Amino acid sequence: MDLEFNKNEDQLKQLTFQLRQKLQRVALGGGEKRIAAHKAKGKLTARERIDYLLDKGTESFEVAAFAGEGLYKEEGGCPSGGVVVVIGYVKGRQCVVVANDATVKAGAWFPITAKKNLRAQEISIENKLPIIYLVDSAGVFLPMQDEIFPDKEHFGRMFRNNAVMSSMGIVQLAAIMGPCVAGGAYLPIMSDEAMIVDGTGSVFLAGSYLVKSAIGESIDNETLGGASTHSEISGVTDYKFKNDQECLDHIRNIFDKMGELPKAGFNRAAAAAPKLEQKEIYGLLPSDRAKPYDMMDIISRLVDNSEFEPYKDLYGQTLICGLARIDGWAVGIVANQRKIVKSKKTGMQMGGVIYSDSADKAARFIMNCNQKRIPLVFLHDVSGFMVGSQSEHGGIIKDGAKMVNAMANSVVPKFTVIVGNSYGAGNYAMCGKAYDPRLIVAWPTAQLAVMSGAAAANTLLQIQVAALKAKGETITPEAEKEHLDRIKARYDEQLSPYYAAARLWVDAIIDPLETRKVISLGIEAANHAPIEKAYNVGVIQV
Repeated sequence: MDLEFNKNEDQLKQLTFQLRQKLQRVALGGGEKRIAAHKAKGKLTARERIDYLLDKGTESFEVAAFAGEGLYKEEGGCPSGGVVVVIGYVKGRQCVVVANDATVKAGAWFPITAKKNLRAQEISIENKLPIIYLVDSAGVFLPMQDEIFPDKEHFGRMFRNNAVMSSMGIVQLAAIMGPCVAGGAYLPIMSDEAMIVDGTGSVFLAGSYLVKSAIGESIDNETLGGASTHSEISGVTDYKFKNDQECLDHIRNIFDKMGELPKAGFNRAAAAAPKLEQKEIYGLLPSDRAKPYDMMDIISRLVDNSEFEPYKDLYGQTLICGLARIDGWAVGIVANQRKIVKSKKTGMQMGGVIYSDSADKAARFIMNCNQKRIPLVFLHDVSGFMVGSQSEHGGIIKDGAKMVNAMANSVVPKFTVIVGNSYGAGNYAMCGKAYDPRLIVAWPTAQLAVMSGAAAANTLLQIQVAALKAKGETITPEAEKEHLDRIKARYDEQLSPYYAAARLWVDAIIDPLETRKVISLGIEAANHAPIEKAYNVGVIQV
């Protein structure tokens, strides 16, 4: 291996090591002291509950582990959004599990908590996966109630979703394993079946303090809404258990007897590992993100047997399109080519840029995959669409619109992996979060923004300098550099994949070697939802 490969490998391995460290920190939730206090009540932690519930030795995928990262600092933070969401298997059945982390502000709901819970329900709805709620929450975080209570994408949307999911035939099971208060009380009781743990579980619209202040009644929480009350008097809950383990065992028993539903029927052959060494990805992705590289080197280490069937490989070469298999599943891949290519029509083309011919090719390929019912995988390392008079006169906006149209209206499931850059309209065309990918993940090398840090900083600086000149003021080169550095530092922070993950713009940051697993698990989930809508792109620019 050459020095460049070793340098690349060192950097990417360091980034993945930092990723693992951050994940370990996030897994501690509210910290070791709060975990100890939680377990002293005889309760399992949110992650222990999920580990106990899921089938041993099976693959799983945690959604939005970094939700809330760096947010709400003045409130003490909200690690992982105060809730753990995992796609996994119970009695061999794929499902979504949502578990409140009571070590984080007693499981109270922050704005990001609501957003993460809604994302969990969205995954369940899109893929028709059963969902399990492990409830242990003090309810809305009152100091921020105005940011979580009334709007369409706030707390109340969850209960609307409960009702809609039930009407769709999506199984919802709930276990009340701690407090379940106020509006949050509707979540488990709007599920198909509700379990409660004696001594720790409770559910009521208003706790004892509020009852006392509202109507003057003095009553303790256990008598008001504990396990015995709701299992023996009100009939609100369906089952009562003496501890977390018994309750989780019963959920597993329910799953063991559930019937099968129709599948989408996506094509799957026997899985095969890539023939080329996957770990070489670490050395092939340049540590200097401005350097060109051949995206086919990456693709060949992600697909089964390293086999790829290119579509129009001599045309529109800044986008790679073609068919392959990932863990046996047939996929259509749309990937940004990062090396410089030569077009017989327009001459040299820069890697990572979408030109008219590549957008045209990708639109046709996406339509073909919809015609053949083949899931789509988008691999991002995109700077955006080509600009300038030649591109504008050639109709780049028209061709870009055609690609966005074909992608946005896709009825086959879409999966997005952000390998490197994901800038501007390139993010949109390559199925960014706004375009409903079933899962969207980022490598630690990812950057998401309207444009690169350097380009944005220089643009903003020019605007500031022009404003000063308009006032008759001058700026020294030293002051100009200071302005530039300050703008770039702020912008670079926002480029980080962790900044994106904290806000749920991506579902996870993953080690590149997990890419095959995540895509395979995602397609298996999507296979539970038959395609019911005809593919129709509407009016398309030609």
